[in-house]
Amino acid sequence: MFLSRSLARRTFTSSVALPVLAVAVLAGCSSKSDEQPAEAAAGSAAEAAFPVTIEHAYGTTTIPEEPERVVSLGYTEQDAILAFGVVPVAVRYAFGPEDDVFFPWADEAAGDADPEILPRAEVDPEQIAALDPDLIMAVTAGLTEDEYETLSAIAPTVVQPEEHIAFGTPWQEQTRITGEALGQPDRAEELIADVEEQIAAARAEHPELEGKTVTLSGPAYGGEYPFHTSDDTRTRFFLDLGMVVDPALDAAAQSDFYGTVSREEARMLDADVLVFQSGSEAERAGIEGDPVLSGLPTVTEGRSIFIEGEDYAALQFASALSLPYLLDGFAPELSEVAG
Repeated sequence: MFLSRSLARRTFTSSVALPVLAVAVLAGCSSKSDEQPAEAAAGSAAEAAFPVTIEHAYGTTTIPEEPERVVSLGYTEQDAILAFGVVPVAVRYAFGPEDDVFFPWADEAAGDADPEILPRAEVDPEQIAALDPDLIMAVTAGLTEDEYETLSAIAPTVVQPEEHIAFGTPWQEQTRITGEALGQPDRAEELIADVEEQIAAARAEHPELEGKTVTLSGPAYGGEYPFHTSDDTRTRFFLDLGMVVDPALDAAAQSDFYGTVSREEARMLDADVLVFQSGSEAERAGIEGDPVLSGLPTVTEGRSIFIEGEDYAALQFASALSLPYLLDGFAPELSEVAG
């Protein structure tokens, strides 16, 4: 049977919560004499970090001075930028509400920002140029080298490191790259240490996950069933909790971040825990109504689970901002199924 542990299903609606408003009010009550030295010190530290040169898959990018107009071109790039107190002037749409690209875990950092929303489909260089950016962050954009060259003529552009496939950069590495690009490398290490501490605590709290195999899948496309490999940023959430992916799946994907299996090969999806990503009610219904998936031993034995709503969104981002949210909400549900 298919299981969903989210008794109170959360939606994708993203708004500024009351606690965030309270923080804003308190901040407004603080004296300017308290604020200015801290802001000046932070600004001076960032300015002193430049120029910086970042190596990546297509060469190197030099950022001459502290950027003020940052374009978030990766599909989930905004979280990494917001984590450093920088609000991008434009954000590329990935999924969810078409008029709101900031999810609950990023609302406080985004404040009342209203960036231009770039289309999910093809990148329009003219639209990017019109934004007058001084930095384009594209670690999670999957740019081709030609696209990178075109955008680099507009502003310094940063893509994924050479050692990682497109859409396969670990959140730690993306945080470091973003921190370096924004002149805040020390802050990057603080963020990483804090989140890794939370992950370690969750792993210790759920020892039943250690060594269990996991398959991250979703609805069928064209008669093929998808799965995500060990190199995928989403899968790494489960690996960080001590779980593993069947090496046969990694091999079948041929060094990509995902792969597919046919209906005849669907048994390859079987694992100790099978996690179905469901981005909508229609996708969930399609998975539940699929006779091939419903017949898998993992499903019939009650070891499958849906990740949906805001947990689904948090997994797609897999960022220093979204991971604590996911650890708090979904890790206990995953542990219950595995146990």
